[in-house]
Amino acid sequence: MNNVNEKDWKLFKKLVPVWQEKYIQKINKEYIDILSKNNSSAQNFWELENRIRQDKKHPGVILDLRRSTMHMNLMLLLSYEVITFDELKEFSNELLDELKK
Repeated sequence: MNNVNEKDWKLFKKLVPVWQEKYIQKINKEYIDILSKNNSSAQNFWELENRIRQDKKHPGVILDLRRSTMHMNLMLLLSYEVITFDELKEFSNELLDELKK
């Protein structure tokens, strides 16, 4: 699984910012919902602060972009439902087969 072909690597580096932007857009809407709750301002603030602290570590927000971690990152993005297999159709069949195992 450590063998990454050049085409897949370049495509991965190109798509990660797109996937992260889409994910962050989704959680920003969730943040608005938290701030719109009918609680005290302080309660909403602290709930949001806790949520942001958790989300900062989420693979949809931050990834270690090294060739050696590409497969693991793709598995994380899939398992956390940041992306779907449909979004990977441009990758090589070999990579897709590895991810499906």
